[in-house]
Amino acid sequence: MTGPGVTNLNVEGGAGGSDAVYEDLAAMGGLTDDVAGQTLTIAMTSHRYLADADVVASGILNPAGLVRFEGALLGALDGPSGLTATSAAIGLRGLALQATNQAYQLTDDLNAQALAAGRWLAGAAIGSTGLLGTAAAAGGTAAVIAADVHLNYDGDWQRWLVEHPGMVDTLLGMTPGTLSAMGFPSTLGSLTGLIAEAYPDGDAQLLDKGLATDPRATTPPGGLGDLIDGLDFRNTQNSDVRGEGSNIDVKAVKDANGNITGYIVDVPGTNVWNLPGGDKGSANDFGVNVDGMAGNETVLQKGIDQALQRAGVPADAPVMLVGHSQGGIIAARAANDFVTNGQYNVTHVITAGSPVGNIPVPDSVQVLSLENNGDVVPHLDARDNPATDNRTTVTFDNQTGTAGGNHAISGPGGQDANYEAAARQLDGSTDPSVVRFRDGLGNFTGGTSVDTHQYKVERKQ
Repeated sequence: MTGPGVTNLNVEGGAGGSDAVYEDLAAMGGLTDDVAGQTLTIAMTSHRYLADADVVASGILNPAGLVRFEGALLGALDGPSGLTATSAAIGLRGLALQATNQAYQLTDDLNAQALAAGRWLAGAAIGSTGLLGTAAAAGGTAAVIAADVHLNYDGDWQRWLVEHPGMVDTLLGMTPGTLSAMGFPSTLGSLTGLIAEAYPDGDAQLLDKGLATDPRATTPPGGLGDLIDGLDFRNTQNSDVRGEGSNIDVKAVKDANGNITGYIVDVPGTNVWNLPGGDKGSANDFGVNVDGMAGNETVLQKGIDQALQRAGVPADAPVMLVGHSQGGIIAARAANDFVTNGQYNVTHVITAGSPVGNIPVPDSVQVLSLENNGDVVPHLDARDNPATDNRTTVTFDNQTGTAGGNHAISGPGGQDANYEAAARQLDGSTDPSVVRFRDGLGNFTGGTSVDTHQYKVERKQ
């Protein structure tokens, strides 16, 4: 199914955003913190009444009444005027006492935390009700979904899912609360870390595949659209067969005198969807996804380091990492580690369809994240990207009706579509955040020639 094309580009964060420089939430001040914390504690403690034996027992005689009671109590605790929201409001009062930049910082952070807390508490409410309460809550949830299905569902479950990608955020955000209430204390981060433990990462093995000869790899990029087109080419070369293809390139961009002005590293997405104990050879498997989101150094990141060394990239040379899906996760994570450790001078990162909201990035690194509103994958971290002055997020609409179409870099045969089409639109954008990002790309998009070194990163076996 073909959608109407890329529309409704929206830009958040970056140089034209709210210029919020985030600091520690402790800056709120001890007293306000204590009051907000006590209020939230009261709200969380009050959830035990959802599992009160007498309340649960009443559901046997009056299931509908039980659902109404629990709905009313959840509203009082977690609704717009409930105790949880009151806790956030108290925190905002303390925030107002701080400098203007701190106000921006904490407002944004509390909004994200309040949303996460609300999802956690909703999950905890379900988990704390026991079997009967869970059935009642599930019945209520099913009724809501059924109503939506009645109004919107046309028999195509995949299309319905990609038209409601926010369901992914909600369900992921609720899971830790549900498990915690059932006696398995957890957060989304700890759950991701636990899953990552089931995927031992291993050591990287780098295979040098020589210089690329395809025109898409030998033509110097002139803008954002060309950069995403180059990433798409690298994605098509990524084979799941050991020793075949290439999954990393290091492009040396040169000026008219043959001097290298910067290096571009393209990192494609997942190509092996394996369960724990499955494929151990691919550096683009599901385990790398989990490890990357859990904050671990992955075999793919180790391979990028090896590729930069093999290509002879100096520590002070400008480097840009460009990644799609899993590649964006690893690009952001590698940028943080490389800069923090002083290994490489990563100045820019571009991600397409990647859940990178929880990945820290140094202030010196400019990040542009592209996200299709109908793409489920960027929702897998259950949070929005930070809207700081060095992180720009561009969302857009391109509804194809399929998960694969909404997540693809381009269209059939490499034609401009989806993420590549959005990037080409940004080449002509006058938004100040996009303009500032483009203006900083001279080392990468102002060249007259480029040498593309190809590598295959695999796990040692």
